[in-house]
Amino acid sequence: MTVTGWIAAGIFAVAYVLIASDRLDKTKVALAGAALMIIVGIVDQHTAFHGREGVEGIDWNTIFLLMGMMIIVNITRRTGLFEWVAIRTAKIGRGRPILILIGMTTATALLSAFLDNVTTVLLIVPTIIVIYEALELDPVPFVIFAIMASNLGGSLTLVGHPPNIMIASTAGFDFMDFLRVNGPFIGVVFMLFIGMMWWGLGRRVSVSDEDRARIMQFDETRAITDAQLLWRCITVMGLVFAGFAVHGALHLEPATIALAGAALLLLLHPEDPREVLEEIEWPTLFFFIGLFIMVAGLTETGVVRALGMGMVSITGGNLFSLTVLVLLVTAVASALMDNIPFVATMTALLSAIAPELHPDPASAASTVELLQHESILPIWWALSLGAGLGGNLALIGASPNVVAAGVSKRSGHPIGFVRFLKYGVVVTAPMIVLAVGYLWLRFFM
Repeated sequence: MTVTGWIAAGIFAVAYVLIASDRLDKTKVALAGAALMIIVGIVDQHTAFHGREGVEGIDWNTIFLLMGMMIIVNITRRTGLFEWVAIRTAKIGRGRPILILIGMTTATALLSAFLDNVTTVLLIVPTIIVIYEALELDPVPFVIFAIMASNLGGSLTLVGHPPNIMIASTAGFDFMDFLRVNGPFIGVVFMLFIGMMWWGLGRRVSVSDEDRARIMQFDETRAITDAQLLWRCITVMGLVFAGFAVHGALHLEPATIALAGAALLLLLHPEDPREVLEEIEWPTLFFFIGLFIMVAGLTETGVVRALGMGMVSITGGNLFSLTVLVLLVTAVASALMDNIPFVATMTALLSAIAPELHPDPASAASTVELLQHESILPIWWALSLGAGLGGNLALIGASPNVVAAGVSKRSGHPIGFVRFLKYGVVVTAPMIVLAVGYLWLRFFM
C-alpha cells in the first residue's frame, strides 16, 4: 500500500474510533475527515462530489431518498397517526401486557419497514412507556423488544434501514428485490421473535383488572389532530410506495420518487414549509456526506481493494465461506459501533472485489450486471442481514437503539448497556445461525 494509502487509512481509522467512542459528535468528525481527505490531496474535489470510474463519491441517491422520506414522515407525524396506532394496538390487546407487546412490536416493525425507523421509535417508545407505567410494570424490557422489532422491520425493505439504502444504491437493487430476498427470512425470524417474547415475558408478567381497565379507557381518537391532512398523507405514501415497487419499469431512482412524494405533500400541507424542513435530520444527512467522501478516499488510494482481497484470501475464494464471513463480521461490527459507517466501507469493498470474483468481468454489460452476478450476489444480502441483525446485539449497534434509549432515560427508565446485551445475545445469536442457513438454501442449494 502506498504512503497516500496509509495516510487515508489513518484519517479514516481516527475518525472511526471517534465516531464509535462517541467522544465527539459523529457529524463533526465525518465532515472534518472528509475535508482533510480533500485538502491533503487524497481525493480531488470533483471525484469526492461526483465520483468517477471505479470510485463513487457522495451517493446523492441515498441522500435525497432519506431527505424525501424525512419530509413525508415529518408532515405525517403532525396528524397523530403514530400515537393512534400505538393506543389502538394496546386496546386490541385488551390490556394484557404480552398481547400489547406483540401488537406494539408488530406495528413498530411494519412502520419501520416503510418509514424512517429512528422516527418510528421516537414516536412509539414514549407511548409504550406510558402504557406500561399505567400497568405498573417496568417498561424497559418492552422498550428493548420494540427497538429490536424496529431493526428487524427496517431490514425488510429498501427504505426501512439506511444500510439497505446504501447497498441498493451501490449494487442497483430495487424495492422488490429486498421484499423477495429479505422478506421470507424476516418473516420467519419475526415469528421466532414473537415466540421468544412470549416465552421470556408472557409467563412472568401479570396485571390487575384495575390496571387493565385503565388502559381500555385511553381514547385513540383524541390522538388524531388533523384528519384531513392524515388522509392526504396516507394517499401520498400509497403513491410513493407504489412508485418504489415499479421504479425500475419507470426508469426512476427511488430518490426521485421520494422527493416527488415529499414535494406533493408539501403542496398539500397548508402550513409554511419552513418548520417541516427545519425538522429534517440535517446532521444525519451531512454525516452521510462526510462518510461517503472518506470512503471515496479509501477507494481512490486502493485501501478498500486491499482489504477486500484480504478477505478473499482468508476464505480461499470460496463464495459460501466469504458470504458467511461477511455476515458474521458485519453482525459483530454492527454490535460494536453504528453500522452505517461500516456498511459504507463494505459496499465500496464489495464493489472493488467484484471483478476479482467474476469469472469473466469483461463480459459484464454494465456495472450493475457485474455487481449482481451470482459470483458476488449472496454477499450483498449477507451484508444487509448482518447489519440488520447485528444492530440488535448491543445498545450502540444502530441509531434507533441510541434514540430509544435516550427517550427511555429521560422518562426515568434508563437502559443499561449490559441489560440490553443480555437480551440482544439471546435474541440475535439464533437469528444469525438461521441467516447462515437461509443464505445457503437461497443461493447455494
